Amino acid sequence: MACSTYSYLHLSHKFRYSLASSLFISKPSHAFPSTFTTPFPSPSHTPIKFNKSVKFSTQSVSVSATNTFTWDDVVRISQPDSVPHDSSDLSGFFQKVKICNRGSEKQSEFLPFVIEDQIAGYIHNGFANHLRRFKDVFILPQDNSYGGRIGSHVTLHPMLRTPDDRTNAVGDVVKCLGEELIPGIRNELYPVTSSFGAPIFFSLERAAAPYFGIKAYGVHMNGYVEKDGQKLLWIGKRSQMKPTYPGMLDHLAAGGLPYGIACGENLVKECEEEAGIPKSISKEAIPAGVVSYMDIDGYRYKRDVLFCYDLKLPASFRPENQDGEVDSFKLIPVTHVANVIQRTQFFKPNCSLVIIDFLFRHGYMSPEHIGYLDLLQSLRSGDCS
Repeated sequence: MACSTYSYLHLSHKFRYSLASSLFISKPSHAFPSTFTTPFPSPSHTPIKFNKSVKFSTQSVSVSATNTFTWDDVVRISQPDSVPHDSSDLSGFFQKVKICNRGSEKQSEFLPFVIEDQIAGYIHNGFANHLRRFKDVFILPQDNSYGGRIGSHVTLHPMLRTPDDRTNAVGDVVKCLGEELIPGIRNELYPVTSSFGAPIFFSLERAAAPYFGIKAYGVHMNGYVEKDGQKLLWIGKRSQMKPTYPGMLDHLAAGGLPYGIACGENLVKECEEEAGIPKSISKEAIPAGVVSYMDIDGYRYKRDVLFCYDLKLPASFRPENQDGEVDSFKLIPVTHVANVIQRTQFFKPNCSLVIIDFLFRHGYMSPEHIGYLDLLQSLRSGDCS
């Protein structure tokens, strides 16, 4: 049956989902040093001296160009500046928070997506127009007086009573809309819910999550070692084959939280797949709070909450990617990682937030830094529910 004449009779169709798998094999990295060859200062909790400006030709790196840098660029830019600057300046960090929290002035362009009298997401007026032809799936404001206590909103057809019915119906719509409207389909399901731990209304293709403005959750882990009185972070460089943020810097292990798996279980899985960390080690990861953000870009409304974890690793540990999604890893002093975040856009944007949170929690920030409380609060700019 053609997508343009979608009928409720088509709802029984089972849209098959499976975890995305890689079509290539990762090569062992040649860049696995336990430390840099240059000596680094200690102790580990010395507050970072943040630089207001840096005289590197690669200081300002656009997102579109970031996948061209090398580890040599990272090491060079991360070095402490020899020219004294304002050590209390946090502007580079505020910039990274801003990158993850765009478009708040455009919230009025979105309609609430309501299920069972609960707001499950937000849908842009323009994207909603593409849903109007699926009349057996979506009810839009002009189709009926679906207002009530929430006002004008988008909802699902009342015949879609069960989570399975909704998952299949909306999944078929996503498939009909295709890559032109929803690029990067992964065949991975995210739970649709009003808040974390609440009953699940249905499950939605991961790539479609921001187009329906649902809350999405993830786990991000700071993997670090302590050596000679200082902390160093293992940093990954994403494969150039990744559909999103290819070649950018990332955490040792991180991933979205799909349907049907708990945070801790998901972290253990990501640790094994992305860095070859055995469960005997990864199960020691410590939950350390959350960061959240709200980002509007065109039809996309991202409302993400990331659960942060810390894992202290043995000094002898060497990560080795298992799923082809990471090109290589490098162990970098925390203070130098902070410099990279301040000075470049090398990191996948939301990773910067998690690392900034790590800096606060491990004593690398102090109240003497101008904007200390504002920056701390900004790490949870989204709805943490």
